[in-house]
Amino acid sequence: MKKLISLICCFILAVVLVVFLPSSKYKSKLHTSADIKQIGKFNQTIEYMDEDIHDVFSMYYQGELVGYLNDKSKFDKHLVTLYNNEYRDIYSNSKLNYDEDIYITKTKTNYIYSNVDDRIIAWLDINDLYSLEATYISIIEDNNIKYGIYVKDEETYQEAMNTFISYFIDQKVLATLNQGATLPSLSNYGSRETGISITQRIVIAKKFAKKEEIMTTKEEVLEFLKYGDNEEREYYVVQQYDTLAGVGSKNHGLSAKQVMDINRDKISSVDQVLQEGEELCVTYFTSPINIVITKEVLKERPIYFASNFVEDSSLLEGLSEVRKTGENGSENVLYLEKWVNGVLLDGEVLSSTVTKESSNEVIAVGTMSLPDVGTGNYRYPVDNPSITCPWGCYFGHVGVDFINLYDPWGDIYAVDNGVVVENSYTYINGNYIIINHNNGYRSYYGHMRVPSELPVGTIVQKGDVIGHIGMTGYATGPHVHFHFDDGVEDHRMDACNGFIDCAGLY
Repeated sequence: MKKLISLICCFILAVVLVVFLPSSKYKSKLHTSADIKQIGKFNQTIEYMDEDIHDVFSMYYQGELVGYLNDKSKFDKHLVTLYNNEYRDIYSNSKLNYDEDIYITKTKTNYIYSNVDDRIIAWLDINDLYSLEATYISIIEDNNIKYGIYVKDEETYQEAMNTFISYFIDQKVLATLNQGATLPSLSNYGSRETGISITQRIVIAKKFAKKEEIMTTKEEVLEFLKYGDNEEREYYVVQQYDTLAGVGSKNHGLSAKQVMDINRDKISSVDQVLQEGEELCVTYFTSPINIVITKEVLKERPIYFASNFVEDSSLLEGLSEVRKTGENGSENVLYLEKWVNGVLLDGEVLSSTVTKESSNEVIAVGTMSLPDVGTGNYRYPVDNPSITCPWGCYFGHVGVDFINLYDPWGDIYAVDNGVVVENSYTYINGNYIIINHNNGYRSYYGHMRVPSELPVGTIVQKGDVIGHIGMTGYATGPHVHFHFDDGVEDHRMDACNGFIDCAGLY
């Protein structure tokens, strides 16, 4: 009987426990200070343990726990709201995410943590721990990323790139080449573009970045395309009578077009009249990319006549006379030029066609010694000539600056027969030589790379090598400073005015 009473009491106690203490959900509260542990940046605590295991999201910053998120959807909504309110106007078609040092993980637990969501969101806002989706432009060379920039969208990048390319090639020509078509072959003197390429590989992708790292305007991107990470700029203040060619000549040997390209915000034509006191940038592009343009150029090149000497016993020794006048011939030469970012790197002859044969002159001489009297028919002082700074291209420039387009440090030639009367050096014109043609005129050749090997008194013939192109003295690039004079001090004459045909050389 006692055994039966004990069983009944146990049954009643079990019923009471079932009714008043639910078994499906129980909360084991932590009461003692030993049980309570502060967690994360905001001293989060465990409120209780739930019988069911559930997902919990943990936020970390630089590897350290910030806290457990009570409602992750609240954070997701905050990102959307913040983007719409503060970033959408400038960074359209983007989205907001957390800083790269922030990451969130998901784990399983039965702990219920105190709610610090608002404190975490406020901390994220105060410290601006967000990043924006942007267009990442990587410039790859030799399979390595040489440069990388963030741009707010691809359209802004493409606009800047198209502007940069337009400095070096006409947009209509570019469109033709991009379609795989070719420009008509040259039938007259001039040039045509045959190809365009970029040396580096450019990859466009979407990445997140801090807003401070993202370029938002075409002008920012264009400045990067022009100079990369080079922040150094050199400026020149325009002097009275300066021309673009003169400014370039005085600053690193830039061409007028190069000076214009650097200063497109101020200059729209190579013939633009400059204002005294105006400040121009003279630092040429140091772009992280190479825009390579190939061109075919058709030019007329002179075929210089030779002088044939015949002995004539009827003439006094040392005298001579022209028995047959010489005449230069000509040929059409097709060159292939390679330009990189507006700078001519090299050129080669593709073909040539003689359009007029030269006719040699015949000179009778009283002895076999070579005459030192000029013919009055002058050749260019260099091959492949071009003029970078004509007479008066800046105040005080009394001469013509010739360059060799395809061999910048090439030979310098005597423009006519004569005798060397000076071989010296000045701090302005560097190594120079003067040839007296004994016909009333002398020719001057300045900035030679090294002193001429010809001593005073040497008789030279037209076309003889008398030195090498250089930039000694006051010069910003390799060229020959050239002029004529009549032997009277400071009475210099423009070589392009009645002496040499300079048409098409500018």
